[in-house]
Amino acid sequence: MSGDLPLNINIKEARWDQGTFMGRAQHFFMVTDPRNVLLSSKVLEDARVTVENYRLGIVKPGLTEDQLWRAKYIYDSAFHPDTGEKMLLVGRMSAQVPMNMTITGCMLTFYRTTPAVVFWQWVNQSFNAIVNYTNRSGDAAITMNQLGAAYVSATTGAVVTALGLKSLTKHLPAIMGRFVPFAAVAAANCINIPFMRQRELKCGIPVTDAEGKRLGESSKAAQQAIVQVVVSRIGMAVPAMAIPPVIMNALEKKAFMKRFPVLNAPVQVGLVGFCLVFATPLCCALFPQKSSMNVSSLEPELQESIRQSNPSITTVYFNKGL
Repeated sequence: MSGDLPLNINIKEARWDQGTFMGRAQHFFMVTDPRNVLLSSKVLEDARVTVENYRLGIVKPGLTEDQLWRAKYIYDSAFHPDTGEKMLLVGRMSAQVPMNMTITGCMLTFYRTTPAVVFWQWVNQSFNAIVNYTNRSGDAAITMNQLGAAYVSATTGAVVTALGLKSLTKHLPAIMGRFVPFAAVAAANCINIPFMRQRELKCGIPVTDAEGKRLGESSKAAQQAIVQVVVSRIGMAVPAMAIPPVIMNALEKKAFMKRFPVLNAPVQVGLVGFCLVFATPLCCALFPQKSSMNVSSLEPELQESIRQSNPSITTVYFNKGL
């Protein structure tokens, strides 16, 4: 059964050229669109059915190409690319802006006291743990013990870093204290992401040929994927945690803000949100989602296996995660 829409549209790939930064940016502006968080279960299920049916050659009568691509991006925003499972709502990339703007805004607002630093770093790492698990690469399971160890390690690292830097900035200009949350978040990302994805480092992630045929699992590919994600996440935090502190440091000296200090948190959250709307997709676009590496860079045994079964293949591909 088929409709008027041709069956040769490759919705396994993005709509825009992923070989260019601009193409990847357009793709991630769609994937991270915060409005997708508000979509109902019915809309998500309809998108899933539309996408999966199209892949089977079944086209709903009257379906247009724009509607198909819209369904594909709704599907991508809510379902894991490797497992096909519906992702936790707060862990989806479409929830990054509303969740991060709230948490980051509060971290930047309430940074002066030790209890506030500990609490908001804990909240942030709890959220990051969910995001990192939800957007992991591959389809291998991770145990509760591994999840617990990653969560405790990342949270401890973030809190220790934040408190250590906070004590060092006591005798420095006040503006320096505002950047402590960013340093703590950057350090925690270097801990949290590898720990939450340690299963990939131990067992590898699926690598495929250009057509998507699975060739094996590679820990080397996992290492490259995790490094790329760490860089992207730190880059994502730079505008949101570096620009608002400078603006707020100036605003808090104004008579209006002194008169209405209750506006401090809402203004800071708003500034962070504005930065994140652009920083989130642009930093996700730093590296291709379908990353690649030379066969010669893989583990020796996997190289040998690929050369024996597919001697013409020189490059393999894998989902780097987000």
